[in-house]
Amino acid sequence: MRIYPTFFNIFFKGMDPEKAHHVGFWGVQTLRNVGITRALRKYFQPAPELATTVMGITFPSPFGLAAGFDKGGKGIAALAGIGFGHVEIGTITGQAQPGNPQPRLFRLVEDKAVINRMGFNNDGAAAAGPRVAAARADLETEYRGAVRPVIGVNIGKTKVVELENAIDDYLISTRTLAPQADYLVVNVSSPNTPGLRTLQAIESLRPLLAAVREEADRVCPNRHVPLTVKIAPDLVDEDVIEVAALAKELKLDGIIATNTTIDKSSLGSHPLAGEQGGLSGLPVREKSNQVLKLLAERIDGKLPIIGVGGIMTGADAAEKIRLGASAVQVYSGLIYRGPELIKECLAALK
Repeated sequence: MRIYPTFFNIFFKGMDPEKAHHVGFWGVQTLRNVGITRALRKYFQPAPELATTVMGITFPSPFGLAAGFDKGGKGIAALAGIGFGHVEIGTITGQAQPGNPQPRLFRLVEDKAVINRMGFNNDGAAAAGPRVAAARADLETEYRGAVRPVIGVNIGKTKVVELENAIDDYLISTRTLAPQADYLVVNVSSPNTPGLRTLQAIESLRPLLAAVREEADRVCPNRHVPLTVKIAPDLVDEDVIEVAALAKELKLDGIIATNTTIDKSSLGSHPLAGEQGGLSGLPVREKSNQVLKLLAERIDGKLPIIGVGGIMTGADAAEKIRLGASAVQVYSGLIYRGPELIKECLAALK
């Protein structure tokens, strides 16, 4: 797999980032369609001792794929076959939407970073639901007798929906997707939907999370669907502490820390530093880890944290576990490291 850096430099580095994403996603899906992913499963298979219980669910490993790669649930089983203990899809919105105008994705190769302002481009909850159900059934069949990869579903607000109607919009996705998901994520931290981050304020977040919890319980009366919230790395300490307290108050099942950052001061005079959107990759690692560490201190083991942001090496993944995460997720690191990063992280976590 060490051929990937050369492959990246020859094929992907000069390609439009969004086109490169689609090519890479198509490649993973094609490998599964022709049966190669199943053969690769033995190569990527996590060690049995990496199996862990998080939010009451058994994961084959604590290493997963963050939301954003598979926005519509079109490649869950294929992605699960290359070493991820869980695949989180989305962000999915109540209504289908095209996202923001292109260009909306930018690579900063020297900084091992990405700026995106995708804007929750997806086919909507109604289209995603059957895909998740089919993928779940497929994985249950394929992994019969073994711990199968977990499917997380990340939901957000449709752009055209006014903030005062945000709860109703989240509930559309909840009632459609909760029955299919292993766990749900309420995304209130993307910087690319106007006004969305205001929902992180406790007075807005409390009724939103309570409503999603109630709706998930209503549509899944025979199964508890774990509910988490994904927060930004840009929250001040007081806000992080309030979120931790709210999570315990509402008996959430976990917190995902963190999303992308709007702070691009680390980029200095880089020509892309002025682009609007969220910054991910190596520059967000320390900010994300600071939030993770503070959350872990305040939660004191009362509920799990999934750490995401800036994982570029196996050591980065292990550090998040040491700081208090129960599981970790990667995305931007895959762009620069490819499948090698998956094996390296699994080895480091073992």
